[in-house]
This record gives sequence, C-alpha cells and structure tokens, in this order.
Amino acid sequence: MSTTTSTPRGGLGAWLRAPVPQSPFQARMQALYLGWRRLRGNPPALAGAIILALLLLMAAFAPWIATHDIYAQDLASRLQPPSAAHWFGTDDLGRDIFSRIVFGARITLYIATLAALIAAPLGLVIGTTAGYLGGWTDTILMRLVDVFLSFPSLVLALAFVAALGPGIENAVIAIALAAWPPIARLARAETLTVRGSDYIAAVRLQGASRLRIIVHHVMPMCIPSVIVRITLNMAAIILTAAGLGFLGLGAQPPSPEWGAMLSTGRQFVMTSWWIAAMPGCAILLTSLAFNLVGDGLRDMLDPRHG
Repeated sequence: MSTTTSTPRGGLGAWLRAPVPQSPFQARMQALYLGWRRLRGNPPALAGAIILALLLLMAAFAPWIATHDIYAQDLASRLQPPSAAHWFGTDDLGRDIFSRIVFGARITLYIATLAALIAAPLGLVIGTTAGYLGGWTDTILMRLVDVFLSFPSLVLALAFVAALGPGIENAVIAIALAAWPPIARLARAETLTVRGSDYIAAVRLQGASRLRIIVHHVMPMCIPSVIVRITLNMAAIILTAAGLGFLGLGAQPPSPEWGAMLSTGRQFVMTSWWIAAMPGCAILLTSLAFNLVGDGLRDMLDPRHG
C-alpha cells in the first residue's frame, strides 16, 4: 500500500510538477523545486549563491586551504608582492595574506551570521507586535524605531561598541542593535496588511489569544519578507563589521579580520597595494554576493512574484 509521500510512476520530476499535491510534504517539496527553478533562471542570484557556497567551504576547511601559519612572522619576507610562494603577497610583518583572508572568512561569517540571528527575530517580534496591537503600543515602538533610524548604522554601532568595549562579541551586539529597526518597520507594514485578513478574523472568533495570533498566524506571513530583507542587509552588516575592525573596535590584532587587515594596509597603499587591496576585494565580493542572493530570494520567497 503506497504512502502519500511516495513518488508516482512518472518519476520525481512528475511528482514535483504535479498540479495538485497529495500531502503537505509534497507541497513543500514543490515550493522548494519552484524556488530552485526561479534561482536557476536568475544568473546573478545563482552566481551570488555559488560565491557564498565557496566562501562557506573556505571558512569550513580553512586549516586545509591556508598555505601558511596566519600568525607566523617572517620579517625577511615582509611586503612581498603576490607570487607563487605567497599568492596574495605578505604584510608588514611577513605574514601570508592569502592564509589570513581564508581564516578571516570565519570571523566575518561569524559576526554577520550572529548579528543577523539577533537582529531578525528582534525586529520581527517588535514589528509584528506593534502592527497587530496598534494604539499606544504601536506609537511607542515605532517612535523607538524612528530614533534608531535617525542615526546611520555605522555611527550607531560605534556608539554601542564604545559603551560596551572592543571585541568580537561586543561588536556583534552593537551591529545587531543597529540592524533591527528596518526589520521591525518591514514586519509592521506586513502585519498591517495581514491583520485584516479573513483567516485572522476567523482565528480571533475561535478564541485565540493575541499572543497566539501574532506568533502562529502573523509572524509566519512576515518571515519571507524578513528573510529577504536581512539577506540584503548582510552586506551592510559586513561593511559595519569591517568598519569597526578598521577602527580597532571589532576583532583585535593579531586576529585576521578583514577590516583590521584593511586598516593595517592603509599606510602601505601607495607602495604595497596588495595589503589593503586583497581584504578590500574580499569584503566587496562577499557583500556583492549577499546582495545578489537577496535579490534572488525576493523572487523565490515572495508569493507576489510569479
């Protein structure tokens, strides 16, 4: 006796393209398949996804990819241009720049991912609560959002990290506190659209509490837009993290953080350009990849885009 999740005789392709799904699992798989087709049909987004996948692999296998010890100093080889021995050259202390960029990907992804994991839920909770409850709750929370948005994100992150002190963990907290207001505003706008829907009225008539409605019925409708927004914001998060590292308020030396490496290379930019150019290109490429993927996710997750 066949189960509802088994594939028909037509094969997996026919199962994924079936006009009427026979189970929730099949419906989810069809949604993923449709999203993959949209991503495959969007070359820039696909290129961004490939870059991010390579970046994740580089960070995961950094000890095997790096060609030199990232902390070993060799003053006899300082300020060497890119060569077969040192693919991206060496810095002012003779350290291999390629190896430091490889390990620096771990720090950059750690800061960006952790900041996003804090900012996205925080903005989602505040935005949906303000949008659904309305009244004085909406007024207070949105005025708080306006206060945060009145400052540039880097300036706000600088203020928080100056109060908390330098370091990666404090930089993550500061970046997250500066990144949640746009998420909250987006979630509120989505909630204002959803809360008047018939299914929300039906759930309310069944006696569901406000908390249950917000958590189980409003937030899931806002999550796709929040995912797209936080993905697009990852570029700004990475630039803010690099800015804090550049100013000495993020990861501390001798940590191979890209912003800190860029700060070290600025004094040699006219004579040894590779010291600043290599981490700068890494920041640029990673930010661009997140932007491209964010554009692709907008098409994949937003039901209004066919």
